[in-house]
Amino acid sequence: LLAISAAVRPASSQSLDFERQRARAMLNAVKEDIKKEYYDPNYRGIDLEARFKKADADIATAPSVGQIVTIIAQTLLDFKDSHTFFLPPRRTFRVEYGWEMQLVGDKAFVVAVKPGTDAASKGLKEGDEILSVNNFKPTRDSMWILNYYYKTLSPQPKLQLFVRSPGGQPRQLEVASKVEQLKSIEMGYEVFQKIREMENDLYQNRHRYVEVGDDVFIWKMPAFDMDEEDVDKMMAKVKKRKALILDLRGNGGGLVLMLQRLVGHLFDRDVNMGDAKGRKETKPMLAKTRGADNFKGQLVVLIDSRSGSAAELLSRVVQLEKRGTVLGDRSAGAVMMSRIHGHKHGQEIVLYYGASVTEFDWIMSDGKSLEGVGVIPDKVMLPSAADIAARRDPVMAYAASLVGLNLDAEKAGALFPVEWKK
Repeated sequence: LLAISAAVRPASSQSLDFERQRARAMLNAVKEDIKKEYYDPNYRGIDLEARFKKADADIATAPSVGQIVTIIAQTLLDFKDSHTFFLPPRRTFRVEYGWEMQLVGDKAFVVAVKPGTDAASKGLKEGDEILSVNNFKPTRDSMWILNYYYKTLSPQPKLQLFVRSPGGQPRQLEVASKVEQLKSIEMGYEVFQKIREMENDLYQNRHRYVEVGDDVFIWKMPAFDMDEEDVDKMMAKVKKRKALILDLRGNGGGLVLMLQRLVGHLFDRDVNMGDAKGRKETKPMLAKTRGADNFKGQLVVLIDSRSGSAAELLSRVVQLEKRGTVLGDRSAGAVMMSRIHGHKHGQEIVLYYGASVTEFDWIMSDGKSLEGVGVIPDKVMLPSAADIAARRDPVMAYAASLVGLNLDAEKAGALFPVEWKK
């Protein structure tokens, strides 16, 4: 991560001294969060005092604001824990790259390009393989760090991409981002802008579904973000069907309560989903059945490299309990349980920041953790570069065939089209 930020332009000596003082205050606050709450009393083999002392020393000589913030972030990344990371102060601008990439197997591909963006005008296309981003190769180990750095820690006005189209030769592209200046942090957003952003986010992250006759229900679930009542309402639609295809691809997880409620709807008995193992206690994670009201039909679950946390846990429970079939790509292996610790710094000008700190590891009923491992599908199915370019979905098409539905890959790919923020 420090290497990625090496090219950030240095600031003046006076402003750097001020930023270093603020950074030390943030570093100490984050250290106390981990010291008090981190699930492992041995901190995964890290000498906590020595590691944070080194970070403090690094801040004293950091040549730029970007690297100062990155030093704090790197300190938490050294725990190699998917749910422990730094949340930097919010910036006064927003960056939209206009394209999305995803790991498919061990390769990264462009899976969506927004029309009208610089990425589209430069010829970046869905199905292009991403060989490098600013000279860094996306891999299973580095992908989430790249996303974290470029989307959260240090959004960039442009990126250097090295890509290859299906059957083509590698080529280099410089792709500009859309940078939108926001109201200052002190003044906040205007009310109408807040409402618009909230409505846009809710629409983009909504749960979508397709009902095919009286037999098949296909549920595209973006996150585990429903309350128990909303889960019950959705499952009231599902339970009338003979089959449910639960599409958890791209689902990064969410609420444990939703996970428990949903699993309770899928079984006619209480299900042991494993144990949440913390520093001071171990809690059994039980999903209580909905009894006679549960869904009794055929179940197929779809996952990919972006399926994380609760999405992985549900998929593995389905496998361990032999409740259904899991298809797709190996999941993210990011299954810890964490809590956000929020902080603020300053009086007249207040900066809000925080840290996500893991408080529990989730040990499955087979005694194993999925952290860093992920869920291996019952049948590994990877779309090809040509499939992505043509917007075909062979995984969904195969899932449909398992439940007796004739759905070709082209029509499957059109069920849930990519949607962009307006």
